[in-house]
Amino acid sequence: MTAQNLLVELFVEELPPKALKKLGDAFAAVLADQLKAQGLAPADAVVTAFASPRRLAAHVTGVLARAADKAVSQKLMPVNVGLDASGQPTPALLKRLGVLGADASAVAGLKRAPDGKAEALFYESVAPGAALAAGLQKALDEALAKLPIPKVMSYQLETDCELPGWTSVNFVRPAHGLVALHGSTVVPVKALGLKSGNTTHGHRFEATVSPVVLKDADGYALTLLGDGAVIASFAERKAEIARQLAAAAAKVGGGCRPIEDDALLDEVTALVERPNVLICEFESQFLDVPQECLILTMKANQKYFPMLDAQGKLTNQFLVVSNISPTDASAVIGGNERVVRPRLADAKFFFDQDRKKTLASRVEGLGKVVYHNKLGTQGERTERVRAIARAIAQLLRDVTSQVDKAAQLAKTDLLTDMVGEFPELQGTMGRYYALHDGESEEVAFAVEDHYKPRFAGDELPRNTTGVVVALADKLETLVGMFGIGNVPTGDKDPFALRRHALGVIRMLTEKDLRLELSTLLDACYSVFGDKLPAVRAEPVEALAGFIYDRLAGSLREQGGTAQEVDAVLALTPQRLGDVPKRLAAVRTFAALPEAPALAAANKRIGNILKKSEGEGAAVQQALLVEPAEQALFAAMQTTVPAANAKFDAGDYTASLQSLAALRAPVDAFFDGVMVNADDPALKANRLGLLKQLHVAMNRVADLSRLAT
Repeated sequence: MTAQNLLVELFVEELPPKALKKLGDAFAAVLADQLKAQGLAPADAVVTAFASPRRLAAHVTGVLARAADKAVSQKLMPVNVGLDASGQPTPALLKRLGVLGADASAVAGLKRAPDGKAEALFYESVAPGAALAAGLQKALDEALAKLPIPKVMSYQLETDCELPGWTSVNFVRPAHGLVALHGSTVVPVKALGLKSGNTTHGHRFEATVSPVVLKDADGYALTLLGDGAVIASFAERKAEIARQLAAAAAKVGGGCRPIEDDALLDEVTALVERPNVLICEFESQFLDVPQECLILTMKANQKYFPMLDAQGKLTNQFLVVSNISPTDASAVIGGNERVVRPRLADAKFFFDQDRKKTLASRVEGLGKVVYHNKLGTQGERTERVRAIARAIAQLLRDVTSQVDKAAQLAKTDLLTDMVGEFPELQGTMGRYYALHDGESEEVAFAVEDHYKPRFAGDELPRNTTGVVVALADKLETLVGMFGIGNVPTGDKDPFALRRHALGVIRMLTEKDLRLELSTLLDACYSVFGDKLPAVRAEPVEALAGFIYDRLAGSLREQGGTAQEVDAVLALTPQRLGDVPKRLAAVRTFAALPEAPALAAANKRIGNILKKSEGEGAAVQQALLVEPAEQALFAAMQTTVPAANAKFDAGDYTASLQSLAALRAPVDAFFDGVMVNADDPALKANRLGLLKQLHVAMNRVADLSRLAT
C-alpha cells in the first residue's frame, strides 16, 4: 500500500469567471475530503487546488492504492432474541447472519456486550479497504455533484455513450478531458462521459505542445507552464498579474498606480491562463467626465485597470490584462483603445445631456416612477423622506436649513441618463449635478451620502445634513416595509432592510445623536397617512425588535459578551447613541470583584419583587428595625444619589462603580433580614426598600443578566 501523490483534472470550456475560484476550491476540497473519509488519503494530506478558465484540478499528497482493512463490529440483536434457552441460535439470528454473508458456524465467534439495559450480540468482521479506482470514482462523483454551480447547461455526448448525439449530461460547461494520475499511473475513472487519461490541453493559442502529456502527478504545474503556457494555480496567476500591474505602473512613472479592486483582480485572473499586462491610453478630453463614471465603465464593461496619479486623480492611461503575448503588442493595444473609446464617449454624452436639466426640474418626474405598488411613487416617497428629515432636524435643533433641499433632490439623479446606464452611480452623480446647478457643497454631499453606509465598514455621511437625510431615507424604507408586512425571512431580504437597520444603528451610535428610537419610529409612521394600517403598535414594535436584534449582533461582533449585551438591551434604551457607553460601563463593572455578588443580589431582588407585585410602600425609616436594613438604608442615602448624579451626567461607568459600595450592606441585609415578615407594615417597608435599590441598580443596565 505505497502512498503516492494524486492528480485529478477536468478540462472544460471557459468557466464563468466570477465563480471560478469558488469552483476550484470546492472541487479540490470535496474530492480530498471523500478520499480521507474512505481511508485512501491521510488526515494531514496536503491539498492543492488549481483553477484556470479551462480547467479544475486537485493535487492530493500521500494517497494509497488501497485503503487499509478495517475491523467492523455490527450489532445483531439482543442475546435473548438471538439465542434460545439452550444457547442455540434462533431462526432470526441465522437469517441476520445470512444477510451478512455468514452462517451458523459464526455463532460461536459472536461477541456479547452490554447495550443499554440488555446484553446484545455483535458480529465482528474485517472490511477490505477500498481500492483507489473505486474510491476515486466515488470521490469524483461527489465532487462534481457538490460543485456550487450558478447555472448548469445540458449538452450531448458524441462518443462513449449509449446514444451518441442524443445522450445528454448536465454541467456548468461542456467537458472535454479527464486526467487521473496516481504517481505516474492512470487511475481508471469516468466523469461526464469521459474516460481518464494522462493528457490535457494547454493555452488555446500559445501552447507549444498539443496535447500536453503529463508524466506524473507532481509535474502537473511545471509541465502545463512549460508545454502548455498555462499558470494552473489561481493564486499564482493572481500574484503574477498583481506583479505585472505594479511593474507597468512603475514604467509609466510619476507616482501612478492601478486602481485597487480585489474583486476585479479575481475576475481577470479567471479570464486569462497566462497574463500579459499592457499599457493603453485614451484621449485626455474624456477626463472632463467625472472619474467615477470612467472608472466604472472601464472596470465593469472592459475589465481594465484604470490608472490614478499620485493625488488619486484618474489619468488617461489604463492597464489591460491580455491572455496572449505577441512579439509586437501594438495591435492588441490599439484594439483595446478602440474598444474603450465608444464607452467613454457614451459616458461623456450622458454627462453633457444630463447637465442641460437641473435636478430641481426633475423632482416632478419622480411622481411617474413607481416605488412600490402599496407605497406609491418615488415622488410620494420623496415627500415622506422630506417630512421625516424635517422632523429629525427639529429634534436635533442644530442642523442647517439645507436639510429639506437635500431631501428633495436626493432621488432626482435616478432620472438621469448616466444613472440609468450605471445604477451604481446613484448619489455620486447627484453630487456632481447639484454642484453644477449651484447648490451648496453641504447639499451636494448630502445628496451623495444619503445612501451611506452602503455596506459593512462603509463610511458615514460627511456632514450633519447628510446624516439627517440618510436617517430619514433608511427609516422611511424600514417603517414602510414593516408597515405593509414586507419583512425579511430567512436569507431573503430584497429591500436590504437588515443593511438599512445597521445603517440607522451606526449613525445613531457613532454620531451619538440625542434621538429616541420610539420617537423616530412614531414620527416616520405618521407621514405615511392611509398607506399603512391605522393601528401602528404591532408593526412599530416588530420594527423596534428588529433593530434591537441587529444592534445586539453588532455589539457582540465588537467584543461584547452575550451577557453584557443582554444586560444593556434588556432595558430597551431609547437613545441608541448611549448604548456603547452603557456597554463599556457594564464591561468595566463586570470586572469588579463586587460584581458577581451584586448581580446575584439584583437577580434575587427582581424575583422577590415579581412575586410581591403590587406590594411595597414608600420607605419609612421608623419601620427599619433590624440593624442590617438600617445599614443598607444608610448606605443608600449616600451611594444612590451619587450614582444617580453620575448617571444624569452621562458618566455611566462611574455610576455603576459607585454601586460597588453597596455589596457589603446588601449581603448583610439578605443574611439578617426576613423580607416577608409577618407584620404587613414591616414587609411593605422592606419591599419598598428593595424596590428603591432595584431601580437604582438597573438604571444603566439590568445587572441581574450578569448573574451566572
